[in-house]
Amino acid sequence: MVADGGCCRARKRDKAAAGLISANHSLPRREAQSRSVGLDPDQPSPIDWHLEQMRIKGILIALLFLAGGAARIRAELANGIEAVVHDKVITYEDVEVLNRQTAEVLQRQFGHQASMLQQKLEQMRKENLDKLVANQLILHEFKTAGYNLPESIIDDEVNTRIRSRFGNDRVTLTKTLEAEGVTNEQFRERVRDQFIIDVMRQKNINQELIVSPHRVEAYYQAHRDAFNVEDEVKLRMIVLTNSVDTNTPAADKRAEEILAKLKEGASFDEMAKVYSQDQHAKQGGEWGWFERSALRKELAEAAFALKPGEPGPVVDTPEACYVLLVEDRRTAHPKTLGEVRDQIEHDMILEDRNRLEKQWIERLKKKTFVRSFQ
Repeated sequence: MVADGGCCRARKRDKAAAGLISANHSLPRREAQSRSVGLDPDQPSPIDWHLEQMRIKGILIALLFLAGGAARIRAELANGIEAVVHDKVITYEDVEVLNRQTAEVLQRQFGHQASMLQQKLEQMRKENLDKLVANQLILHEFKTAGYNLPESIIDDEVNTRIRSRFGNDRVTLTKTLEAEGVTNEQFRERVRDQFIIDVMRQKNINQELIVSPHRVEAYYQAHRDAFNVEDEVKLRMIVLTNSVDTNTPAADKRAEEILAKLKEGASFDEMAKVYSQDQHAKQGGEWGWFERSALRKELAEAAFALKPGEPGPVVDTPEACYVLLVEDRRTAHPKTLGEVRDQIEHDMILEDRNRLEKQWIERLKKKTFVRSFQ
């Protein structure tokens, strides 16, 4: 179920995309000028291109004076400016804000593979810069195409954000913004920009996309190997964490005692509810189906050596001891089309949407001055 706040925001964006954002009836100025001289309206006129080049030169000259010399401005450009879109500067820090949100995840995933981690971080940084450039292109398109947005809609969106993020607590909002070095005006501007970007995407990209059943079936037939499932076991486990408390019996000793009771006929379900120290204890130690590759090596070797219904050996690891029970097994098999149809269709819609967005952003780039300093 989608939260009410999310539904309201989605409805507002749909309405804005459908009509609340409306273009002036007259042609945008650039398009009118282009048509008067017989040029492609998607291409900037020579005059506009020259003016935008002059504008960016003006920005760089101003930075030169502020920096105090040519040598220093080169350093500022290398360390401070990542890109310029029309007259908007995207800084190194703008990109780093996005980088910090995902860098820790990559560190956890690839921290043991230095070269792969470096590759992923570089890819992430490029994608985040591309995202910021795309956002500025969309905002510039909104401004120059003659669209307008009632401030009452932004008021509603700001209030919705405050409710969802701060529980409608204005004091918490103020303290959080102060800690982030953000003013109320900047917060409102960020909300406005993001709302405009979402609505413009809704208007230009997120049209109803339909994937035909034939296309889904053709993809499935061409990629059947991708839907193969390895041998699986349906697993229950009792988990006993190793404790540093010398007054607590060792986990391996407790595990052996539990295993002995299980072999005497004790219920695994009841024993797990009483003794297991993990989040699955209330479910009687039920973990569900696992492929061999999804389990750590020690657990996989023990689990796949058991027969269904047979309580397993104690598996001792540095973190915990495990007592296993395999309830059922399944041999390797391909998933049926019915099992994966929804996922294939979802992936195809996402792929189509990404392709349409790239095409739209490329059209915007042709109308706008963009320069990257990477």
